[in-house]
Amino acid sequence: MILCRQLFMTRAPFSVVIKNTQLKGYSWYSESSRRYTNNVNGHSKNQSKVENPPLMDLLGRKHDYLRISLTERCNLRCQYCMPAEGVPLCGRNELLSRDELSRLVRLFATLGVRKVRLTGGEPTLRSDLADVVREVAATDGITTVAMTSNGVALARRLPALRRAGLGALNLSLDTLRADRYERMARRPGLRKVLACVDLALQLDYRPLKINTVLMKGFNDDEICDFAEFTKDKDVEVRFIEFMPFSGNAWADARLVPGDEALAALRKRYGDLLPLAAPSCGTASLWRVPGHVGRLGFISSMTRPFCGSCNRLRLTADGGLKVCLFGADELSLRDALRAGVSDDDLSALVRAALRRKRPQHAGMRELARAKNRPMILIGG
Repeated sequence: MILCRQLFMTRAPFSVVIKNTQLKGYSWYSESSRRYTNNVNGHSKNQSKVENPPLMDLLGRKHDYLRISLTERCNLRCQYCMPAEGVPLCGRNELLSRDELSRLVRLFATLGVRKVRLTGGEPTLRSDLADVVREVAATDGITTVAMTSNGVALARRLPALRRAGLGALNLSLDTLRADRYERMARRPGLRKVLACVDLALQLDYRPLKINTVLMKGFNDDEICDFAEFTKDKDVEVRFIEFMPFSGNAWADARLVPGDEALAALRKRYGDLLPLAAPSCGTASLWRVPGHVGRLGFISSMTRPFCGSCNRLRLTADGGLKVCLFGADELSLRDALRAGVSDDDLSALVRAALRRKRPQHAGMRELARAKNRPMILIGG
């Protein structure tokens, strides 16, 4: 399936055409008729526009969660996120401006998005981060502003971000050993991240989520160490299966399945306590008896959760991705700069979402597929 990034426009009224090679047909939205039209193998169906219905795909999945990458830059070089040789970065004028970002957040809020997560790159490299958080938090309809950070440069900024409205926080931490941290991130920083964990708990980020990508032969011997990290801290350590992206040298031999990590914990602690997970949550949740914190398992490779996916992603250069693992993108930046109205932006978003697949490909197919490196998508 190919979602064309080029927007074919004339002066209003206009039509946007998106080619779908699987269906051998076209779908378009005409501004003049205010109607969606499908034409597949010669069969047409019209639907009158309904005022701001939820963002639903053809499988009935409601999308109310938007992840926004604020920058492509990062102060680390984590092996699973960035190729060793680095990545070509967009020029400043190719990235969304803050005004463009604010407009898109307002638009998505009118379409039913209630949670926004700010990612990168590393979002703390944005000098205006507190202002961005404040503007997103003040947007009508947005109930939660969250952020994912590596924590290296976050501690000094976190109190101001808390005051600005940052309500939830995830920190990336793949090892509790300084030498391993530096080998994985190609930079030092473990001490700063651990200090940031303590500060975040003092600022009442509870549970504070810790994202831990497991890789065989690197940190799979620290699974129980991370479980001990939850003993006296109200944190949720989330073990994430290693996922394939361009340039990260993924191999299934390096994958630690979530079931394997869970078995290692049961061998050490015996029975774990299962916990209820949110309806659209990505993690199965458990607690070691007697521990304050909890453990999560995000098994996107061995136990995909595509059926309950409620997420959309916006890259730093304005590309809308309806699936993390799909190469298809729609450039909302180009649409904005072409003078498209909010009504027609909404139509573009809905047209893209209608092409979201039921499930991503298998992990070996994903390893061969073309996609951005993770750092250029947004964690």
